[in-house]
Amino acid sequence: MKEKKKLGTTEKRLIVACVFLAAAGILLVCARQIPGFAEWYAVHIYQKLTAAVGRVTGLAPFSIVEIGLYVLLILLPVTGVRAAVKSVRFEHGGENVLRWASGIFLTVSLLLFLYMTNCGVNYQRESFSEKSGFAAEQYTAEELREVCLWLTEEVNSLAGQVERSDSGTMILTMPAEEEQDAVQAMKKLAEEYPDLNGFYPHPKPVCISEILSYQNLSGVYSPFTIEANFNADMIDYNIPFTLCHELSHLRGFMQEEEANFIAFLACVGSGKQDFEYSGYLMGWVYCMNALRRAGTEEWQAVREGLDEAVEADLRENSRFWDSYDGAVAEVSDKVNDTYLKANGQSEGVKSYGRMVDLIIAYAEKQGE
Repeated sequence: MKEKKKLGTTEKRLIVACVFLAAAGILLVCARQIPGFAEWYAVHIYQKLTAAVGRVTGLAPFSIVEIGLYVLLILLPVTGVRAAVKSVRFEHGGENVLRWASGIFLTVSLLLFLYMTNCGVNYQRESFSEKSGFAAEQYTAEELREVCLWLTEEVNSLAGQVERSDSGTMILTMPAEEEQDAVQAMKKLAEEYPDLNGFYPHPKPVCISEILSYQNLSGVYSPFTIEANFNADMIDYNIPFTLCHELSHLRGFMQEEEANFIAFLACVGSGKQDFEYSGYLMGWVYCMNALRRAGTEEWQAVREGLDEAVEADLRENSRFWDSYDGAVAEVSDKVNDTYLKANGQSEGVKSYGRMVDLIIAYAEKQGE
């Protein structure tokens, strides 16, 4: 009786990798083809994954995904060179290259599977705005102008209540507390919108935030470690809003305009002046950009009513991002555009502008 040949390391890796790929593919098909599957998954499966994995990765004070990226960037060439050297020096050395390649394939397959389980499926779920009764309908130029005036009043009233540096820009005196405050802001919003209930790990600053700055990114959600990461180098008024934006992804709302709107609601309803200022100012920026496209004269009239203290924040913010503008930012923008379109946001990066629709719907609802 012939003895069965044992599978080698390469064969085992390929089999496991194919299992991961098949599982990711099945999840994708179910999410896109089975009505209600993505919503069920987001509520019953993803929330449990967030609570379990988030509690573990949340124990680390640093971004685990960031450190993991650096480790991969080091190991990839080192192990590749090692495999190439062995293939030259030893008989049957080609097996070392195959083993190395199978390891890369397995890693990529695992990451794809983690992406699908902790992110990809959620793109197909019901939107937060639909679940919460905010209808993003067409608005008139006059409605947009009224909302911009309202936001200008709110921003101006808060401009003198936040801490400011000698140069006049808003500063966060205790950044570490802002991370906890963001969690509290999301939990407070969840009292009104139960779909936001769940475990929230603390958002984490990226150690080398310049990586995000060069990509024109204020924050990033890691589906591989279920972490909310943010750019610690950007102008402070961006940070509270960004923290809440990234945390909203941990509730399974992946659409960027939805995350922006949730962040807006969390900030303005937080009861904390720095968060309120951040939320209203970010909403002001989005709505004013829309008003400028609608009519220059109306935009200029509203713009002239902005407090000088707010102008200082906007000038410093423009200076910061302009300093990182270049080829990397352009490539990052195109990659992000492609990524969003691949996940059902047909307008790509332009879909971020839909936040304006939701803010107008919110303002109308508040006025009822």
